[in-house]
Order: sequence, then C-alpha cells, then structure tokens
Amino acid sequence: MEEYSKFFKSIIDQDRCPVVICNLEHEIIYMNPAAIENYAKRGGEKLIGASLLACHNPESCEKIKRVTEWFASDESHNIVYTSRNEKQNKDVYMVALRDAGRLIGYYEKHEYRDRETMGKYDMPE
Repeated sequence: MEEYSKFFKSIIDQDRCPVVICNLEHEIIYMNPAAIENYAKRGGEKLIGASLLACHNPESCEKIKRVTEWFASDESHNIVYTSRNEKQNKDVYMVALRDAGRLIGYYEKHEYRDRETMGKYDMPE
C-alpha cells in the first residue's frame, strides 16, 4: 500500500477544491494547495498543525465533535453534509477517513455546483 501513497497525495493535490485533513484530535495535518489558497486570509499553510476547533465558533465546534463521534460509532457512518455556500455555489461535507474500518480522522470536502467552463479536452499549448 505504501507505494500508492504518492499517487493518493497527487490526487488530493491536483483537486481544484479545498481539502483539509484532520486527525482525531482535530489537528489539521494536511491542506492541499487549493485549501491553502482558500484559507490564505486565515493563515493558509500556517494552519497545518493547528486545531481545527480554533478556527470555528463554539456552536460549530460542538457540531464537529458530534459528527466525529457519529463517525466513530459505526463503520457505515462516513459522510455528513455540513453547509451550503450560495455565494460560491458549493456544498460542504465532513468525510470519515478509515484504516481497515477504524476511524483515523476526517476531511472537509467542497463540491462546487457550477457548470464546467473548460472546453472538452481543451489542452492549451
């Protein structure tokens, strides 16, 4: 499995949507380039190693903790819709990360709903 890690990292790094990965202590352990750019005003790359809970208000912190507990309660509990941003036309989810079924962390997943503007197979020279 170790040989796949560089491929998995590349998938995350190439994603145009922000991806913020946290461990079970709610520490931000990884941000892809899109997340670093998206959260630049809040510190960008400097957020890595910080508590995700420090970035949220008390009500949001409680929701994050509840979701994490729900993830831990059953292997089939793996994704929760957390918010809608109309201005950016996106939905945001928390997604469980597991190793052999055991919860090891979670990540924030953004899904933009705008229609693609890139032409099909458009590969600029």
